[in-house]
Order: sequence, then C-alpha cells, then structure tokens
Amino acid sequence: MNTRTQHAPAAPAPMSLFERWLTLWVALCIVAGITLGQLLPGPFQAIGRLEVAQVNLPVGLLIWVMIIPMLLKVDFGALHQVGAHWRGIGVTLFVNWAVKPFSMALLAWIFIRHVFAPWLPAEQLDSYVAGLILLAAAPCTAMVFVWSRLTNGHPLFTLSQVALNDTIMVFAFAPLVALLLGLSAITVPWATLITSVALYIVVPVIVAQLWRRALLRRGTAALEAVLARIGPWSIAALLATLVLLFAFQGRAILQQPLVIVMLAVPILIQVFFNSGLAYWLNRRVGEAHSVACPSALIGASNFFELAVAAAISLFGFESGAALATVVGVLIEVPVMLLVVNIVNRSKSWYEAGAARR
Repeated sequence: MNTRTQHAPAAPAPMSLFERWLTLWVALCIVAGITLGQLLPGPFQAIGRLEVAQVNLPVGLLIWVMIIPMLLKVDFGALHQVGAHWRGIGVTLFVNWAVKPFSMALLAWIFIRHVFAPWLPAEQLDSYVAGLILLAAAPCTAMVFVWSRLTNGHPLFTLSQVALNDTIMVFAFAPLVALLLGLSAITVPWATLITSVALYIVVPVIVAQLWRRALLRRGTAALEAVLARIGPWSIAALLATLVLLFAFQGRAILQQPLVIVMLAVPILIQVFFNSGLAYWLNRRVGEAHSVACPSALIGASNFFELAVAAAISLFGFESGAALATVVGVLIEVPVMLLVVNIVNRSKSWYEAGAARR
C-alpha cells in the first residue's frame, strides 16, 4: 500500500452527538438570533457594516474557521484513485455538475417564481432563487465522509470523489453560478463572485493542504489529533454565523414565518431527486453498493458553508439568498439521515439488480 492510501483513515468517525442534533442547534440559533436582533439591533448593524470589498470581515473569519477544518480532511493525493471506480465517479460528476444545479434552478423557478410567489415578498423573489442556486452549485465536502461511513461506503471512492469535486469547484463554481443566475435574469458582479471563490475556496484549500502536509510529516496520528481538536471549532463558527444571519433576518421571518417552509420545499425535492437518480444510475451501470451509497449522498448534499458565505458576499446579511442557504443547513442532517436509512435498507434490492449487469 502506498503512502497516500495510508492517509485515508483520517476520514471522520460516525456522527457525534452534536452533529446528529445539528438541526436542534440550528433551531436554537434561529431563536437566539431573532431575539438578539430585536433586542440589540445596534451591535448587529455595526457588525454588518464591517465590510471590505463587499466581504463582511467577521463572517469571513467565521467561514474560514468553518471550512478549513473540513478541507483538512481532504487528501488531494487520492485523485489518482478516480480510475478505480470510473463508473461511480462518472455518475457522481454527472449528477453533481450536469443535473443538480440545473434541477435546482428549475425547481426554484417553479416554486419561488410561481407556486409560492403570492405568499412571498415580491422584492425578495430573485434573491431566494439566487440562494437556492448557490446552495446547489457546490457539492458537499466534509459531511459526506460521515454519510459515507454510516452506509459502509467505500472510503477511497469517497475520498477521491471529494478531492475531485473540490478541484472542479475551484474552476467551475463561479462560471456555473453566473450562468444559472443569468438564465434566471439575476445579475451579479463578476468581481464579487470571483472574490468569493478566492476567499472561500482557493485560499482555504491552500491553507488546509499546507497544514495537512505539515501534520502528516509527523504521522497520521498527528493529523487525526488535530482534526479531533479543531472539529468543534467548525460547528461553533457555523452556529455563530447563523445567529448573526437570523439577527438580520428576524423582522422578515416574524412577518412571514412560513417562508422557511416554502424555501425548504424545492430543497427537499432536489435532495430526493438527485440522490435517487445517482443511486439508480449506479445500479444500472453495475457499481458496488459501497460505491453507490456515497455517490448518491454526494449528489444530494451541499457545501452549505460556501453557499452561506457567497450569499452574504453577493447579496448581504438581510437578503433572501442568505436565508435560503441557511434553510439548507436547517434541514441537511435529518434529510440526509433519511437518505442514509433508505440506501441501507434497499441494499438487497440494489445488489440483486446490479448483479445482473
């Protein structure tokens, strides 16, 4: 076994109690953020003004604390493994980049611009659509390791697929978002979009990989120890960001509390559609169940940390785009656990069909 393959065990163990109850903590952050925003509007407005080139400095710092520990788990050396399961890789890339963003744009157009439009604030419709597109344009990076472990997914496939998606994301995220927003008649400044990619993808990837290499010189135990120590930082930064967001969104939510439910509908549909499509396609091409599971889960989940950061940079704290991305965070864990349960329970059905290929 080569040195790079030996680094694979750095993937995380199954979900901690805190991760499993992430939806509860997000709900508590919603309550805390709305309450604090109504009671102490001054301090939050001051935080909102701390911007440089449309990048909010406190949120930028929090996003870095969120993203870098997650990217530290990714071994880009695993890219040489992509040929081992080329059919599963092909299915995942097709769903992630050719289906998922476009299906979300279509669902956003159907539900936000038409079905729910009479009950949503007209001035925020474009922003809601933009937030949903941002949410779907970046495949999941960190939590997919957890979902894969819960389904006994192939660890090297998961690792190589995440590394490949992260590499593609550096080059494809900005053009894809610009294309889909343009098709939705939403104009965004290219400079801000590229700045978001540089700040929230390129720089964290470089920092995380340099740190990872330095730790691995001391052995995998050093990397695993650091991952265990800084893991809670990522969750804490996410929750702090959510408190800030809901402090700014509080008035709009209190006026229309059902907006979160309406935004959740297209997100839920795209999760089940894309995971089901990836799972079925892997079965059709004869991939192993241990590959199909992480493929389906990568196709369904989102890199919501990046989506939140980009939404704030492009549209601001009080935008519908920021709220739409946060709804993705709110429903991520319970929905993905349901998908995990479905693929685990359907293993015999899957293998009966794949064996005939």
